[in-house]
Amino acid sequence: MTTTLELLRRHASDPRRRVLLTGGTVVTMDPELGVLPRGDVLVEGDTITAVATELPVGDAIVVDATGSIVAPGFVDTHRHAWEAQLRRVMPDVNDLGEYVMSTLAGIAPAYQPEDMYVGTKLAALTAIDSGITTMLDFSHNSRTPGHSDAAVQALIDTGIRGVHASMRPHFGDWEGQWPADLARLKDTYFSTSDSLVTLRLATLATDEIAGPDLAYGPRLARLARDLDIGVSVDAVFGTSSSAAVLRWAEQGILGPDVSLIHCTGLTSAAWRAMADTGAAVSLAPTSEAQIGLETAVPAIDEALTVGIRPGLSIDVEVALASDMFTQMRALHAIQRMRAVNAVYGTTATPTRIGVHDVLDFATLHGARSIGLGGVTGSLTPGKQADLLVVHAEDLNNMPLNDPIGTLVLGSDARNIRAVFIAGQVRKWAGTVLDVDVPALGQDVRASRDRILKAAHSS
Repeated sequence: MTTTLELLRRHASDPRRRVLLTGGTVVTMDPELGVLPRGDVLVEGDTITAVATELPVGDAIVVDATGSIVAPGFVDTHRHAWEAQLRRVMPDVNDLGEYVMSTLAGIAPAYQPEDMYVGTKLAALTAIDSGITTMLDFSHNSRTPGHSDAAVQALIDTGIRGVHASMRPHFGDWEGQWPADLARLKDTYFSTSDSLVTLRLATLATDEIAGPDLAYGPRLARLARDLDIGVSVDAVFGTSSSAAVLRWAEQGILGPDVSLIHCTGLTSAAWRAMADTGAAVSLAPTSEAQIGLETAVPAIDEALTVGIRPGLSIDVEVALASDMFTQMRALHAIQRMRAVNAVYGTTATPTRIGVHDVLDFATLHGARSIGLGGVTGSLTPGKQADLLVVHAEDLNNMPLNDPIGTLVLGSDARNIRAVFIAGQVRKWAGTVLDVDVPALGQDVRASRDRILKAAHSS
């Protein structure tokens, strides 16, 4: 008997292939469609074409989602993917300075292009395994054009919906090709509008970490406009970044195509300028809290106060968890703790976010914050078929009562039975497809050992 997976793969290249996911609880994250307690999702080629309580099967390949939740894939809006070989080498990092000097100044210069490939590939495959279908790789170790090529190729080879956000290294030797090399990257890899992997400019907020050439301003904004790409700005925190935000607003270079990362310790004037210009925000809840970025408190209340709904991100795996479930839970717990603590001993009612909010940040608004809101982030007909099938009757999830609560507070990677990206199955029956894990492990360990040896001998 031909299995469902065999049918999916046999007809994978057919743009008219129809796949019907049926019988599951459908969490669309589309404000108009909401949650269907029992529903169907129809995929044609790479696109969601219908979502309803019941759809005709016709000639579709049927994926039985009974006992499962069908949901949009998560969107990771900021991860330094090249660092994946260094996972948890400094789990108790004391502050940003320690991370910068250890990883960016001490180890990063030892990376060769093949190390960029291995690290980025590992990060992307891990993302898929944990339900992240879109990952923005803030790739800030491009010492040569070959380093950038390797990082882009890794995203392409894994089949993830990737965003290569290109930035030069903070420290050490490099060929001086950035930011001019973005034009070559666009011509080489991103010349068509239907690419699964897209390009973005990556930069920093101020000159405090690595000098003025990396600080966002009119020169870099003009380059991004000329290339018609968005901008992701890292290390946005504190008084100097607040002043920079106000300056960008005055210069007309702050808007929806610019995503500001972290945003801890910003002034109310900066937040108002961000809201007025429509700037996007990416929070990294565990990074801000664990590494202690400025206030060490994820700026969710500040964002919501001015009407900004942020995306969420992983940041650095050298010290942090690799999955979106952790980010959602951390933000949910931290915000609710602070809300109650703020009114403790008074008669005031705390203003708390809920599980729907954090899932919204991890999907729909994550996609919007990196310029992909019309492409992914919700199970909306016309969007790309980036979706998850999450089993709700496993030991850690049964019985299914609240599907969004189950996704946010109950689930983890083991419950994800299937992952589709642009209609293609990337994980099935709990296993990421087309990955030789033992061989990958050998490559990862060899890369790590070579990097650390080179770094420590320099």
